[in-house]
Amino acid sequence: METTIKEKGTRQYDCSRGCEVERTPMGELKVRYNPRCCKLSSYNWMEGIHQNRYSDLFEVRFKNTRKIYFRNTSGQIIKQGDLVVVEAQNGHDLGIVTLEGPVVLEQLARHRIDPDTYEFRRIYRKAKILDIERWQEALAREHKTMIRARQLAARLGLDMKIGDVEFQGDGTKAIFYYIADERVDFRQLIKDFAEEFHIRVEMKQIGARQEAGLIGGIGVCGRALCCSKYMSDFQSITTQAARCQDLSLNPQKLAGQCSKLKCCINYEASTYVDAQRQLPELRGPIELEDGPAWLMKTDILRGILYFSYEQGSLSNLYPLSAARVREILAENRKGIKPASLQANGPGVKQSEFISAVGDDSITRFDEQKKRKNGRKKNNQKNEARGGGQRQGGRNNRNNNRRKPGSGNGGNGGNENGKNDGQQ
Repeated sequence: METTIKEKGTRQYDCSRGCEVERTPMGELKVRYNPRCCKLSSYNWMEGIHQNRYSDLFEVRFKNTRKIYFRNTSGQIIKQGDLVVVEAQNGHDLGIVTLEGPVVLEQLARHRIDPDTYEFRRIYRKAKILDIERWQEALAREHKTMIRARQLAARLGLDMKIGDVEFQGDGTKAIFYYIADERVDFRQLIKDFAEEFHIRVEMKQIGARQEAGLIGGIGVCGRALCCSKYMSDFQSITTQAARCQDLSLNPQKLAGQCSKLKCCINYEASTYVDAQRQLPELRGPIELEDGPAWLMKTDILRGILYFSYEQGSLSNLYPLSAARVREILAENRKGIKPASLQANGPGVKQSEFISAVGDDSITRFDEQKKRKNGRKKNNQKNEARGGGQRQGGRNNRNNNRRKPGSGNGGNGGNENGKNDGQQ
């Protein structure tokens, strides 16, 4: 995956790590934390609240969704937004402090980490200019390394996909994130990586949803993907959650960008299950005076059931509340058939969704075009009629005109008479 970097003048926005990189005219490199483009970002709602206990614990962000908690043993005053050099398994790494204060304890409780027994890695110091320069040089190698790593994996015929590469801050180690459906023997691949890139290699397997969180994107709802915005624990999603919400079992609509069922299907599943318990169970049609009526559609949240006298037809639907359906079922058990539903006429189908341009037909623009064409034709006809009348008036005026000395027409006599009268 290519590191998302947007340039604006001399400033670059590295959205994979949530920072702004700028080089001054004097050649100095400046890196600033930008919380607006961080994946799995956490809002510090306890900002300004201080505590003495566990005040040396900080959350440090690395690439994309990788965040680790460290203990400050440097003796320096560290705050949110600082670039720090931290302890790694081999060597040292460089990250950005994204959380401090009491909210760190809330995050630790969320991840089930006991601060009294957990062995935190250490924060060595604030990053210096040389540390930041080496860090940026290592980041520049990530995309080329990923492309070459995919070529090496394909040459060995391994059934795996390398989705992302993350270099350590000192440039001596890289984490290769890969996806595989089955177990992969990549021992030879690690040797090839070490010989090709001259670094220590760590292979880390991720799932399809975790890959979508690393890459990020915009969902069909128009907002950032939940897996890259705030979700870190993924629950199993089944089609039963879609059935209880009366969703169309269309894989193209139910699948997300990870080709798995959308995580948001589970958000309202429990609400629909509770609402369905309030609806009556129907195993057949309801008996009325003018015949049986079949259930064709159910508005689960509103508790309205729509019936039709024609089985399998969605025309002429009659809405009934859940309480009224229970009453009809109770009367049917006693052998009583209630009055017909056709007395009040079928329920008027009205759309409850109104867009910004109004709830109109899709062909509304075509109708306007037809009206415009009709107006244009009428205007052309009127112009043609008006033109004929004007042309006739011109011909009449031309015929009435006579040259001086002409003996034809009454206008000449009138003009002569007029002249005689004037004389």
